[in-house]
Amino acid sequence: MGESAIVEAFAPAKLNLALHVVGRRDDGMHLVDSLVAFADVGDRLTAATAGALALSVGGPAASGCPADASNLVWRAARTLDPAAGARITLHKELPAAAGLGGGSADAAAALRALALLWGRPGPAPAAVLALGADVPVCLAARTARMGGIGEVLGRAPRLPRAFVVLVNPGVGLATGAVFAALARRDNPPMAATLPRFADTARLARFLRGCRNDLEAPAAALVPAVGAALAALAARPGCLLARMSGSGATVFGLFADPGPAEDAALALARPGWWVRAAALLPDPGPRVAPRYAARATT
Repeated sequence: MGESAIVEAFAPAKLNLALHVVGRRDDGMHLVDSLVAFADVGDRLTAATAGALALSVGGPAASGCPADASNLVWRAARTLDPAAGARITLHKELPAAAGLGGGSADAAAALRALALLWGRPGPAPAAVLALGADVPVCLAARTARMGGIGEVLGRAPRLPRAFVVLVNPGVGLATGAVFAALARRDNPPMAATLPRFADTARLARFLRGCRNDLEAPAAALVPAVGAALAALAARPGCLLARMSGSGATVFGLFADPGPAEDAALALARPGWWVRAAALLPDPGPRVAPRYAARATT
C-alpha cells in the first residue's frame, strides 16, 4: 500500500463456550478440547504507515496496558517483520486477564492489519503460537473446536443466532495460578462429533453437557467468580451461565437480545464490567483498508 494507507481491524472477545482440560505435556503445557466463539464486543486497532514502529493505547480498559515491546501487539508486529514501521493505535474495551483473549485478539488483529499494510504474508503457524496459545484461534477469528495447546483448530458447527452477557467482577486471574489449582488434568473431552445447533436452546442443551474445567479452581481462588455466575444464572432468559477461559469473566447465554440487555442493566454495579453482545457469525472479522486524502505524517 502507499504511504497514505490506514488499516483498521477489530479484535473481538473470545469465548470458550466449553473448555475441557484433557492432559498435560511433559513441558507442563496443558492440552485442551474447547469450543470457541467470538462476540461483537472487543478492542479496535488502527495501523498507519510510518517510518518506525510506534504504539499508543487508549480506551476505557487502557489502564496498565503497556505501549512498548512488552505488548503482544508490538511482538506481533516484530514477528511479522522485524524492521518495518507503522503507527499503531489500540483502543482497549476488554479488561485485562479476563479470560476473553484480549491480548491474543489484539495480537491477531495486528497480524491481520499489518500483513495488509505491509503487503506481507502471515507468519508461520509456529510463530503465531509462540505469541500465545489463544493467538491461532483469534487469528482465524471464527467458531472453532480448539485442541492441543491451542494450535489444533478443527471446524465446528455453525452457531445459531445467540446473545451473551459478559460479566467481569473486576478481578484479574493469573492463568498459571488457575491451572495450578486444577484437581485433575486428564478430564474427558467433548463428544468426538459435535451436533448441529438448530437454535440457541439446542446449543445450550449441548453446552450443559460440557464443562469449563477451570471454573471450579478459579471460583475457589476468587469467590467473586461464583457470585457473578449465580447472578447471571438467576436472570430471566439465561439458558446457561459459565466462565470463559481461565476467568474471571463469566457469560450468560440468551436466545433473544431483549432479556440479555435487561440482564446487563440489572447486573451493573460498581467495579463490575458488564456488556451485552451477540455471538459473531462466521466468517469472523477481517481488516478494512482506508486511505487518507494526503500522505500520513
